Amino acid sequence: MKKMWSDVIYSNYTFMITKTSSYGWVKDHQLLLFLSIVLLFTAGACCYIRVRYTPLPGIHNNNIFFDKMNSRGWIGILLGSFLIGLYIVLYFAPEYISNWVILTDPLSHLLNGRKASQWFLYGTIYTIAVLVMGIRMLLKYRNNRYQQIRTFSVMFFQTSLAFIIPEILVALNKPWYDFKNIWPLNYTFFYDYNLNQLISSGALGWFMLVWGIALIIIAVPVFTYFFGKRWYCSWVCGCGGLAETAGDPFRQLSDKSLRAWKIERWSVHSVLIFVVIMT
Repeated sequence: MKKMWSDVIYSNYTFMITKTSSYGWVKDHQLLLFLSIVLLFTAGACCYIRVRYTPLPGIHNNNIFFDKMNSRGWIGILLGSFLIGLYIVLYFAPEYISNWVILTDPLSHLLNGRKASQWFLYGTIYTIAVLVMGIRMLLKYRNNRYQQIRTFSVMFFQTSLAFIIPEILVALNKPWYDFKNIWPLNYTFFYDYNLNQLISSGALGWFMLVWGIALIIIAVPVFTYFFGKRWYCSWVCGCGGLAETAGDPFRQLSDKSLRAWKIERWSVHSVLIFVVIMT
């Protein structure tokens, strides 16, 4: 029991203590550093995108299988390793990126009145990636109306429903809620603690509960019947939003074989059954 309590103390409070006790130039210039990094990154990315995709609209797949970033080259391996490492640190050792989180404190205070967590940092990076790479999609496929509307859709849903609105709800002492995150993707929706939190949050909490159930039993079956799963995966979902924007340069790396499609079907339905049982 003593060992278990020590693990809880370590996992729950190490990051908080590390972040609170941080001091120095980074903490004293949070807003300046945050704006500088975001603006410089966004400006640099947009300049490259403009030069790369302005001359001719279209697919732009020349030499894509020989590119060091997009064809399992050393740059792509470094990028993939960095992203995997970032996920590991976010989940298991966020205290090592406490200064990164500190940089997002001003934005967190603006949206929810609280200090940022590692998950707010993650949401910020995620949203910026969707927006910047969304600009790339809009410029690359500027003569394709379908791609234009879909890109605007995923940019809107990620920025508003998945990022800004949930944080504003927290500022209003309401539950953090992503109105587009549907069970079983939101596998904790029917957990006791979540249901109790929604029920105890007044009319808005009841609306969230009814909304979530209505999406499951009405919206998903009806829209999927008429449009297939693309209506959610490619137009609404945050995962699909990142895949349709930041993932566009890497489409050629996915397995297009019938075997891969069969494995995907088995995996999807196996996960669905598992989530239903666990719920």
